[in-house]
Amino acid sequence: MDESKLTQLKKTALQVRMDCLHIQKLVGSGHLGGSFSAVELLVYLYFARMRIDPRHPFTEERDIFILSKGHASLGYYSVLARRGFFPVDELKTYRRINSRLQGHPKMDSAPGIESSSGSLGQGLSFGLGMALGYKKLGRSNLVYVLVGDGELQEGQIWEAVILQSRLQLDNLILIIDQNHLQLDDYVRDVAGEENYLERFCAFGFNTIPLNGHDFIGIDQAFGKIHPNQANVLVADTIKGKGISFMENNVVWHAKKLSTDEYELALTELKAEEASL
Repeated sequence: MDESKLTQLKKTALQVRMDCLHIQKLVGSGHLGGSFSAVELLVYLYFARMRIDPRHPFTEERDIFILSKGHASLGYYSVLARRGFFPVDELKTYRRINSRLQGHPKMDSAPGIESSSGSLGQGLSFGLGMALGYKKLGRSNLVYVLVGDGELQEGQIWEAVILQSRLQLDNLILIIDQNHLQLDDYVRDVAGEENYLERFCAFGFNTIPLNGHDFIGIDQAFGKIHPNQANVLVADTIKGKGISFMENNVVWHAKKLSTDEYELALTELKAEEASL
């Protein structure tokens, strides 16, 4: 990855975080912590990885992205808008009545949204079905599914993992946003140690650890995907990444910004932007 591309990705990630701040402050709703932990992963996929064409969002040759952790919709919608799937100004309609941009993504609403999500644990099953369908059709489409580490407590995910361990579909790429926090506590204090590398290795997956906020590391990790094998990328991330008082702070799962917090957060992001 050349320096100009890296700088552009970093600027886009900062813009996405600013979008999230603006919209959450405007409408008084939205999950910032889990959106911010996934920003670099989303930006990399949409601006450097996936075969997509926002001008023709339903072309048969497109790759598919599924946001299983649907409460991170603020970041997801911003990435879609910044990539050109719909006007950036439409973000202001977030969670409004009749808006295409509801609190959890709704399939067949705004262009680019490939699945409905929000009831946690369903995205991997959905993506596995799509990937299997593409294999049966002899098509080269790739399906990327982003799940949260708290979400891995859902049994349906492990049902899908069992089937994927048998099918070994290499066109299904599972990405875990391991930000170590869930709704009201650390994941390890709710469900024990987060030994996901060992768990997925035991299921026969090619397991790839990475820093989920380092674009170069993300790019290198995707280069380690194996053909003819189930693959999972375990991204070590920070909930609330990019805002000092939000980082690794459980209250920012869904806390609403005060005016002072909004201004402070925006100041931090603008200072980071000026340094690029």
